[in-house]
Amino acid sequence: MKEIMIGITASMFFAVTFILNRSMELDGGSWLWSSSLRFFFMLPFLLLIVLVRGNGKQVLQEMTGRPLPWLVWGTVGFGLFYAPLTYAASYGPGWLVAGTWQMTIVAGTLLAPLFFVTNGGEKARNKIEVRALCISLFILLGVVLIQLPQAEQLNLGQIAAGILPVVLAAFAYPLGNRKMMEHCGSRLDTFQRVLGMTIASLPLWIILSTYGLLTVGAPSSEQLLQTFIVGICSGVIATTLFFIATDRVRTHQGKLAAVEATQSTQVLFVMLGEVVLLSSPLPGGLAALGLFIIIAGMVLHSYFTKKLSTRKQPAAPILKEKGL
Repeated sequence: MKEIMIGITASMFFAVTFILNRSMELDGGSWLWSSSLRFFFMLPFLLLIVLVRGNGKQVLQEMTGRPLPWLVWGTVGFGLFYAPLTYAASYGPGWLVAGTWQMTIVAGTLLAPLFFVTNGGEKARNKIEVRALCISLFILLGVVLIQLPQAEQLNLGQIAAGILPVVLAAFAYPLGNRKMMEHCGSRLDTFQRVLGMTIASLPLWIILSTYGLLTVGAPSSEQLLQTFIVGICSGVIATTLFFIATDRVRTHQGKLAAVEATQSTQVLFVMLGEVVLLSSPLPGGLAALGLFIIIAGMVLHSYFTKKLSTRKQPAAPILKEKGL
């Protein structure tokens, strides 16, 4: 299936984020610049995409009409997501951060009661899917296993600095994005929403970059280049490819679940990329088992999501042809 290959390719570009963030830290680059520069570089490309599609006026109207939700959830969804990830890259290899990042699946399940669904004109609070939570906890076991070998070499303070920011990011990303989707409804498409959230998060990136300029100085030319690559590969190319793949199969729940499961290959791409580019050692023993559990758990998530969607989808009515 072509969509599966597109999804895997998108996952490969997403992996660039974790690899280059770690590379920049190893070269002495500050996480303050790694985080803020990505969104500065993403902005003109997203703006160009939206303007070419002729949708810029709608974004402006939505943001000026109710600026507070944009500012709050844009900062949560992008700011409290990416800044902690780049900070955590200072304390562990990219595949470790990428593996811990899979906790966002658990976070997404636990956040369900914060949102409502409309049935028959009445609002009802979403419930936590017990089976989904069990699979998420299975994935969490894999996360713990990949942390254990690293934990033996770090003190408690370093472990907290390397793991807790990723946990914060894992909750902030789905919370911010879901709140913005809830706020926008169907009035904006994905590119418009991403552009709006990027603009709304700019105050945080300006503050962080200003603080970085005053404390660590200007970024090096190497860091500028690497953050530019991250912005293009992860912020533009990977997102576009993934949206293309999911859009092509949006009416077929089985294929859609399969495309979404391709993102579980992200950890493998990060691990292999660091081995080749940064000469990092291959994970072995418990860490390798943890990676396998994470991937297996994400596949299970997609499989049962497909079954649930199929079960809840009403059958199409059978229409009998009338004779002429």
